[in-house]
Amino acid sequence: MRSSRSPTWPLLAAATAQLVACAGPQSTLDPVGPSAQVVAALWWGMLALFTLVFAVVVALWLYAMRRKPRARDRETERRTGMRWIVGGGVMLPVASISVLLAFGMPAGQHIRALPGSGPPLVVDVIGHQWWWEVRYPQSGVVTANQLLLPAGRPVDLRVTSADVIHSFWVPRLAGKIDMLPGTVNVLRLVADRPAVLRGQCAEFCGAQHALMVLAVEAVSAERFEGWLAARRAPAPPPLSEHAAAVEAFRPYCGRCHRVAGVSEGRAGPDLTDVGARPTLGAGALPNRPGALRRWLHDHQELKPGNKMPVHDRLAPGELDAIADWLETLAP
Repeated sequence: MRSSRSPTWPLLAAATAQLVACAGPQSTLDPVGPSAQVVAALWWGMLALFTLVFAVVVALWLYAMRRKPRARDRETERRTGMRWIVGGGVMLPVASISVLLAFGMPAGQHIRALPGSGPPLVVDVIGHQWWWEVRYPQSGVVTANQLLLPAGRPVDLRVTSADVIHSFWVPRLAGKIDMLPGTVNVLRLVADRPAVLRGQCAEFCGAQHALMVLAVEAVSAERFEGWLAARRAPAPPPLSEHAAAVEAFRPYCGRCHRVAGVSEGRAGPDLTDVGARPTLGAGALPNRPGALRRWLHDHQELKPGNKMPVHDRLAPGELDAIADWLETLAP
């Protein structure tokens, strides 16, 4: 009688394919910078070593299963067992760990002194529950949930946290670094070429930890300087058609959010260039036409527990007008 259970091997094959799939904007095996290249090379070396160990263990297991039993006295069995304990339980782990340390320690030293042309660009990144504050102190530019880097130039990221422990991680650029309240850690990055990347908080920091995404892009030096210049330029006054929205925004939203020339709030993300950002809510939804309306109306459903209050003191028409105005804030 045939079993009614579904086939096992196709399911295992499909699960394996999912588990080993390493691609996309957060793949550590698709490096864009020298730090990530070192990490990827170390990963491949570890995979090769552990594959070899696995093959040897399986081969010994198959040999033990197939060999014919031989008569041995108790003393011989004791000596054989001791050899396996010393060889497989002590010598093999010590040798494996020593090989990994021999490769891993120089790799760590190499990452600390990255190459690059020109003086490093300094960028301050502050982690919040659950968004990223990004400051370029050398130019005075402030943004949120996006990080633009000039390709080929070293960048010193000074990372810290405004509340709980976070962890900065852009897998295709470098390894992780902790963001600790009251402490500034420095991570040097170099992007070899222009690329669109994705960062993620790598330390569980609360209910919406998974929705703490950082849009990262490495661009040419010319494009980067143009990006900075556009944000350094004085903001034009709001159009008359948005006057009512600005007046509604200033006393209510402006207490927490800064918009250059309109408000100076500091508790929430700076919204001066919010219309030009790829996502809203640190990855909660793509920043497409109409997305700001949805975010302002449904932000507690899209990202439960975020610190922005329900906008019950604004009429729906005022909220929509604010969203339409914010969409225009793109240098």
